[in-house]
Amino acid sequence: MVGRAVEHKFEGKHVSKDNWRGVVLAQVPIMKDWFYITYEKDPALYIHQLLDDYTEGNLCIIPEIPPAEVKSDVDSDILTGQCVQFTRSDGSKKIGKVIYQVPAKPSVYFIKFDGDVHIYVYNLVEKIC
Repeated sequence: MVGRAVEHKFEGKHVSKDNWRGVVLAQVPIMKDWFYITYEKDPALYIHQLLDDYTEGNLCIIPEIPPAEVKSDVDSDILTGQCVQFTRSDGSKKIGKVIYQVPAKPSVYFIKFDGDVHIYVYNLVEKIC
């Protein structure tokens, strides 16, 4: 399931079911029934017990997208621990730190910004000048 694109159904307002597309990023190390996941609608990091949702039919693995290849290169994680700066559309800036690289998606990192309680998920690509 790790590295796979999924469609997750949530019960929304008025008992409707909302579909959210996302990617299962990793299994939580000390809680094997829990998984880290992020969604297209919201780049924050979520933790869910996905196996229950899968058996109840509320989580579908999207079959047309093959699982990501897990990269085992030990030295590839050079960004973890690095400070980053994000510039908002209004020109204001926020400072944060890269706290984790997702093994199933090596270009995906968790970033924690100063003064914000959320952890954000970003797909970082190299900028070529």
